[in-house]
Amino acid sequence: MPRFLSRLPIDGYLLALIGMVILAALFPASGQAAVVMDWVVKAAIALLFFLYGARMSPAAIGAGLMHWRLQGTVFLSTFLLFPLLGLGLVFLMRGSLQPDLLTGMLYLCLLPSTVQSSIAFTSIAGGNVAGALTSASLSNLLGVIVTPLLVALLIGGANGGIHLQSIFDIGLQILAPFAVGQLCRPLLKDWLTRHAKLTGLVDRGSILLIVYAAFSEGVVAGVWSQVAPLDLAKVIGLNIALLAIVLALTLFAGRALQFDRPDRIVILFCGSKKSMATGIPMAGILFAGHAVPLIVLPIMLFHQIQLFACTIIAQRYARENEAVAVIEQTA
Repeated sequence: MPRFLSRLPIDGYLLALIGMVILAALFPASGQAAVVMDWVVKAAIALLFFLYGARMSPAAIGAGLMHWRLQGTVFLSTFLLFPLLGLGLVFLMRGSLQPDLLTGMLYLCLLPSTVQSSIAFTSIAGGNVAGALTSASLSNLLGVIVTPLLVALLIGGANGGIHLQSIFDIGLQILAPFAVGQLCRPLLKDWLTRHAKLTGLVDRGSILLIVYAAFSEGVVAGVWSQVAPLDLAKVIGLNIALLAIVLALTLFAGRALQFDRPDRIVILFCGSKKSMATGIPMAGILFAGHAVPLIVLPIMLFHQIQLFACTIIAQRYARENEAVAVIEQTA
């Protein structure tokens, strides 16, 4: 990264995301290029979950699952706390926000947690990385079933519901590559250990592709011209408020339930995230025929807000850890 960019109070990855939005606005993929981009995005997502499967040892999965209090707390934050807050937002904002954007806000609250960023932030903050790996991965695997069921229960009445085919398609795109990765783990684990950054590069690269493809679709369809500046400001404000509330509640829950510091960090980061990498492909299946670009707009905005906020929080935890280490060395 150029030196002057490193001095900016913003993560370089956020700049890359913004760049994808600008690129899509100036040079959107259309026609045959859009078809090719759709297959490229699907392939990138499949590769990402294949690598997750190849990296996770069955022993690590088993140990993480045994920590049921931690997993249960993250699960409840992801699939109970968030949906309840989403329903509250729908109640408060009904009639004050475009219906598709309001659907998008609720859909955002039904998604699983992120994987790579949750693990990365937990690691930076000095948390329980193994616990974060299991929590985030389990959230995505369960999300293949739980998210479509929640959509059917809470949004289905307005969108025609979902079918078993939808769950099958999502599982084929996300769960199947993970399972194949697990089968190939004995052959790939040593190679992946030597190239540990590969998964992170694929994760970030796939999200950049997803953002470009989603915004391109919106530009070509003229969807963004349908979003009033006031509605956009409302969505941004709601996303900031939603994230702030969840961060505060997960921090409180970790302390109230007397988890140790490493596990509290897992709850904070894994319990407050929502996965754009999973959410946008799911939306294309669950809301086929609807204004998908409008529905996923809150997800894309929330994703950038959560990355920015959690970068700041993780760095603060890291500084606290360094200060404690210095004190212990001088004691």
